[in-house]
Amino acid sequence: MNLKDKLQNKIFSIVGQTADFHEVEVFVIGGWVRDIFLNRASDDIDFAVHGSGIELAKNVSKKFKGSKFSFFKNFGTAMVSAKIDGKEYKLEFVGTRKESYRRNSRKPIVEDGSIADDQNRRDFTINALAINLNSNHFGELIDPFNGIKDIENKIIRTPLEPAITFSDDPLRMVRAIRFACQLNFEIEENTFEALKSQNSRIEIVSQERITDEINKILMSKKPSKGFILLEKSGILKKILPELTELKGVETIGKDSHKDNFYHTLQVVDNISEHTENLWLRWAALLHDIAKPATKKYIKKVGWTFHGHEFFGAKMVPKIFLKMKLPSHEEMHYVEKLVNLHLRPISLVEDKVTDSAVRRLLFEAGNDIDDLMTLCHADITSKNEKKVNKFHKNFEIVKQKLIEIEEHDKLRNWQPPISGEIIIDTFNIRPSKEVGDIKNHIREAILDGKLENDFNSAYQFMLKIGNEMGLIAKKEK
Repeated sequence: MNLKDKLQNKIFSIVGQTADFHEVEVFVIGGWVRDIFLNRASDDIDFAVHGSGIELAKNVSKKFKGSKFSFFKNFGTAMVSAKIDGKEYKLEFVGTRKESYRRNSRKPIVEDGSIADDQNRRDFTINALAINLNSNHFGELIDPFNGIKDIENKIIRTPLEPAITFSDDPLRMVRAIRFACQLNFEIEENTFEALKSQNSRIEIVSQERITDEINKILMSKKPSKGFILLEKSGILKKILPELTELKGVETIGKDSHKDNFYHTLQVVDNISEHTENLWLRWAALLHDIAKPATKKYIKKVGWTFHGHEFFGAKMVPKIFLKMKLPSHEEMHYVEKLVNLHLRPISLVEDKVTDSAVRRLLFEAGNDIDDLMTLCHADITSKNEKKVNKFHKNFEIVKQKLIEIEEHDKLRNWQPPISGEIIIDTFNIRPSKEVGDIKNHIREAILDGKLENDFNSAYQFMLKIGNEMGLIAKKEK
């Protein structure tokens, strides 16, 4: 590969020329270099400067009209955001450095160093590739750890001794798994053994950094690979033990239940084929999370997990809090889907009644389509006939949902009679009676006994109020 052909973007000539003018060495390094060998496009470009990365970044930013320059003096890094030929780029500059670590911290002691020192501190060989941008060596590749060979062989390995690499910065253990998952690479045997032996070191890493890597694994093409490696390494048990508790099969007599860990991962993979929605992928990951707590063996029935959807939904807020995930809309969305994920299946198994469909629409709201996607993904049986039957029946339910929605408009529906109307009509204070009347109206509409309009609901309200001994204003 002629690397000069890959450096045609004027970014590289401008950075190199600016470095020449200020008499410093500069290299494009890391993920962007790796990705050109993987034929992956990237808009984030890292530069290593043998000198001040901040000063070079400041001078480079002047070359691009409308660019934004920012720097972090404590870290010796600077960022230039620029629109070049109609495309947005993020250019990060840092001085070449060498690092050492204290036992109880992943924050390094940083000193100035050479490009070789800088490559030594990189996490993996495939991320330690550097290309010189100075005019006298423009386009020359520096690959001291055979990173190109590891890319060709689809291998993740550390530049230096893996046990030391992971002990120094334990986040690299999860990053190794994330890269293996994203790129469909394998982790080299000694590297993985070191990862396993150092897994307890993950405890010194902030939850936010771990969760960021977990999200990237979830957003990969086949997330199951990442979670299987996390489980085999012993890391999953330390960061999300609720998932590892799903693992295993128990047998009594001739009755066995499926391995809910691998079932869950298959559901996540199925979901990933259809959506880029991170939170729907989280719902898939957690949809059976309460099965270990609800598992029970009943003679002549077999294994049951009654109520696992309800108890699973109750576990979601605690898991989101622990993982430092958003605690508002996203959490409630996952909670709702976990709680409702069996409802369409029950409709398939029972007669699909209008009342049941109305209630599902009412409870799912705008998330009904995502719920149906999750339900389709949840069918992982190896019995093709059974799978086809379920998918076909889900399509019947889906069609019924469309018909009911068109007629009754129940998606994100609110009953036509509010509590304020009830209070004003009967001249009463906010009380249990107000809630009871609202519930009667809602249930009557969902059961199809009452038209979903104001006049019908108002007359029904008067009737229920009268039965409860309340007197409307006009009747007093």
